[in-house]
Amino acid sequence: MPSLSSLRTLQRQVCATRAAVPGCRRYASHGGGPHYNEPTGYLFGEKPLPPAQKRKKEAWENVWYVGMYGSMLLAAVLLYYKPDTSINSWALKEAKARMEARGEKP
Repeated sequence: MPSLSSLRTLQRQVCATRAAVPGCRRYASHGGGPHYNEPTGYLFGEKPLPPAQKRKKEAWENVWYVGMYGSMLLAAVLLYYKPDTSINSWALKEAKARMEARGEKP
């Protein structure tokens, strides 16, 4: 069985000689354009509005605010009411119950 490096060398040679073979083409560049959004110099790519004009919210923004802050609020409530499962609190309850069963004062 040929090694992996020899197979890659063979593939490079074949692709160099046959650029028209579909298996040898590399589509990672997605064309000749820029590979990222060119910086515009504006915050979030939005041009500043003229004075006395308000920014119009997009449709997804309210959904994002409700979902983001609603999930934070839900997480805070769930963490506040999380049951106490520590070994120390269990041991304290167990020790008090055993002492009461023996008739000792806790």
